[in-house]
Amino acid sequence: MNLPRRLFLQLMPSPLLAARELGCDVAVIGGGVGGCAAALAALRNGMRVVMTEETDWIGGQLTSQAVPPDEHPWIESFGATQSYRDYRNGVRDYYRRHFPLTPEIRARAHLNPGGGLVSRLTHEPPVSLAVLEAMLAPWIGGGQLRVLLRHRPAAAEAAGDRVRAVTVRSSESGAQRTIHAAYFLDATEQGDLLPLSKTEYVTGFESRRQTGEPHAPEETQPANIQAFTVCFALDYLDGEDHTIDKPAEYGFWRDYVPRLRPPWPGKLLSWSMSNPVTLKERELFFDPRQDESSRGQPLNLWLYRRIARRSHFTPGAYRSDLTLVNWPQNDYWLGNLHEVSVEEAARHLARAKQLSLSLLYWMQTEAPRPDGGQGWRGLRLRSDQTGTDDGLSKYPYVRESRRIRAEFTITELHVGTQARGHPAAAEFPDSAGIGSYRIDLHPSSGGDNYIDISSLPFQIPLGALIPQRVENLIPACKNLGTTHITNGCYRLHPVEWNIGESAGALAAHAAATKNPPRRIRNDGKLLREFQARLQSQGIEIAWPKTTPR
Repeated sequence: MNLPRRLFLQLMPSPLLAARELGCDVAVIGGGVGGCAAALAALRNGMRVVMTEETDWIGGQLTSQAVPPDEHPWIESFGATQSYRDYRNGVRDYYRRHFPLTPEIRARAHLNPGGGLVSRLTHEPPVSLAVLEAMLAPWIGGGQLRVLLRHRPAAAEAAGDRVRAVTVRSSESGAQRTIHAAYFLDATEQGDLLPLSKTEYVTGFESRRQTGEPHAPEETQPANIQAFTVCFALDYLDGEDHTIDKPAEYGFWRDYVPRLRPPWPGKLLSWSMSNPVTLKERELFFDPRQDESSRGQPLNLWLYRRIARRSHFTPGAYRSDLTLVNWPQNDYWLGNLHEVSVEEAARHLARAKQLSLSLLYWMQTEAPRPDGGQGWRGLRLRSDQTGTDDGLSKYPYVRESRRIRAEFTITELHVGTQARGHPAAAEFPDSAGIGSYRIDLHPSSGGDNYIDISSLPFQIPLGALIPQRVENLIPACKNLGTTHITNGCYRLHPVEWNIGESAGALAAHAAATKNPPRRIRNDGKLLREFQARLQSQGIEIAWPKTTPR
């Protein structure tokens, strides 16, 4: 590997260099799903990598945000990268090696520890953390990867169309480190590097005039951003009382009636909601004593994101099922976390936590039960599943990030089933990966109710990973070139992983060949070489024939 002498020296342990200066080939800022995948791709292609993470858990959605995988229906057969399959296999292998599963469950090829309804692999967040740490461990041991936990970006130095350095600050000590790299990957949950590096970006809702999307509004709405959610885990111990202290904002949230367009059917804290597709009232159900759903019954939220099914383990191993609460009832849309002051973001995060705690307190004390009673006092907050003192997730589940102004922007016209009027999504000659999920937009800070529409299995165009101007910053998660609408289907776990992995591979390929990403995309020969490299490393860039979701 040929490194500039300055970077080479900074990688070497030398008393002449201050600890606050770090050098590498590829800097991955953000250690979530996309960040981990990006780091792995850059590492296996010979790069020296520094990866930072704002919390003390890598893994983002899968760990610190406590969101079990949302995946498409063909995930067990195709439609994911090989390294994402390795991760999924790692989760199952971890349960088989370390957990007291029943013989029948242990033998299942497609083991689903939680038996949740939302995914074929609902499981406990600490297991994902262990698997991801194991995937990165050899690179750390070999000195090729350095991970800085509890560090968030504080500043960036740019010269012309290139980012020269990013400074990160420790949330523990306040100490700052400046990272110098040939390529910087923004894998932060909210696209934090974009404003710091003065990379052009957009937020919120584009207008129909800008994008031509049928579901876009007439005027731009840059502050209209999807709800975020502070998740938490529960078990249920019948006959015991684990009621939490009454939250300070409980009175507000107990009586809160959402003001959305079209209208929400009633109070937020209730067992009804807007049907995401029809927007008509949808009745829900909650019973932590139920082991499986019954035909014709409303959705039991206890089973929806269940992460451990008691009956999957030997008798006595688990006192209860475990479930993850990421429901409409604790979506927060009264304000945003980015494009506002630090103080305002902190206020909205605090209120979102109050909403989640109020939901729990309501379920423990007032929620209507199928037997006519009120409340489930045996619901217990499982802080061990989130690794926090308050029992809530370390980081909010952020559905929508800042997004780069990209060489190519994916719109509803490329992937929406109705907008396409065609049985397949648009084919991109510069495809760098694939994904599939409905266009699933939760209620937003601008007052919109759900926008939930069918989409077609899609590709990830390389042009969506390349900013219009900046040459060496690459988005590595939800901050690629989508619109507010298409963010709704490009934001889920296997897609974010593929975005990050392709971004890491792109940075490595660009550094090794000395061809910037823009040239790789726009030169047919260089593009074909890069796509061949992706495919050789288990990254699918085209779909077999499938049907819409």
